Formats: sequence, C-alpha cells, structure tokens
Amino acid sequence: MKVSFHGHSVVKIETNSKVILIDPFISGNGQTDLNANEVRADVILLTHGHNDHVGDTVSIAKRTGALVVAPFELAGLMGKKGCQVHPMHIGGAHEFDFGRVKFTQAFHGSSYEEEDGTIVYTGMPGGILFEVDGQTIYHAGDTALFSDMKMIGERNNIDLAFLPIGDNFTMGPEDAATAAEWLNAKKVVPMHYNTFPLIEQDADAFVKMLPNGTGQVLKPGESVSI
Repeated sequence: MKVSFHGHSVVKIETNSKVILIDPFISGNGQTDLNANEVRADVILLTHGHNDHVGDTVSIAKRTGALVVAPFELAGLMGKKGCQVHPMHIGGAHEFDFGRVKFTQAFHGSSYEEEDGTIVYTGMPGGILFEVDGQTIYHAGDTALFSDMKMIGERNNIDLAFLPIGDNFTMGPEDAATAAEWLNAKKVVPMHYNTFPLIEQDADAFVKMLPNGTGQVLKPGESVSI
C-alpha cells in the first residue's frame, strides 16, 4: 500500500487498484503538487466541512464518480451538490470494498462557506481510522489534543498516523508529540502546517521530538509504503 502526502492535510492512499483521497484541498493550496483537474480518485474521505479540507471534493467526485464518505451533515451537503455519498458519524465504522472506515472524534469545528458567503453547519468534525490488508492508517483531521487518543492507541495497532502540528487552529508540535506518544503509531507524519502564515512550523524540529525513527517529514508528493 502506497500512502502519499500532498500538502496541508491532503493524503492519497493507493491500494488494491483503488485511489482514496483524504481532504482534497488542492485549488488554492500553495503547498500541494496535485492538479484538481487531473487527480484520480475512487473514494474521497472527508474529516470535516471547513473549505480547506473539503477543497475540490465536488469537482473531483463529479469528474471521477468517486464515492464521498463523510460525517452525516457534510455528506448531505455533498449529496445536494451532486456527489455520490455515504454518510457516517463519530464512532461508526463501515466495511467497504476498498477497506474499513471508522470515524473518531476530533475537537475542532465544522462548517462550509458557500460562494455567496453563506455558512452551512456540517456536523461534528472527525478523525479517520482506515484499515485494509491488515494495515491501519489514522488521519486525525483538525483537532486539539484530547485524552481519548490514548484509547485510540490502545485499541488500534496504528501503522501510520497523520497529525496536525500547525497550532493556532489545531494542535501545535508539543501537543502533537504527546498525541504521537499516546497513539503509539509505528510512523508519524506531520500535516496541516506552512499553508498559511498562522500555521508555519518547523516539521523537522517536530520529528526530532519523537522517538528515534518514529517521525517522518513528507514533502508534497512524497510517499511511504506500509
């Protein structure tokens, strides 16, 4: 299974001839290497409704026919925009033909701003546990540090975790390092940093805070195999 990082919180998973995109914020993302008009997707997983995570979901899903999996209210909004959707919610899991998806809690907000400035409530934010072929990936979404991360780590054998480190809107490096300890993931990749001035961080310094060999900085387009 090939897992690649594409700036901000964009993650691409390639497994069993399927391409799964998480939070495909591409247009307007100066940190990404992807082209929203060309990227392939069979599935799009969304953690929450903020525009810098929903991103190009609608245009990609309409072009590719990708299934959009998201928290209930956000899935409803994506459905109204013409996407094929599968609604879920915090604590729920579902076995798809491409793998098992479970939504965890995340401490953040979730709303979508329409082009006319209207703000639409999109339910609770979440993190995502994705399991396939005996491997588990955890995408924390946007979140503060919360103590139930210990439980997530105890109940799941996490091979790869993506954690936000940008601070101001999410965990900063110190809290993310604590999250990494609690999750006990074999590999931790920082995300949600350097896209905007308010979330500029030194990802290499964050990795040095983790046990040797645990952390890895991925530049946009770089990948790991698990």
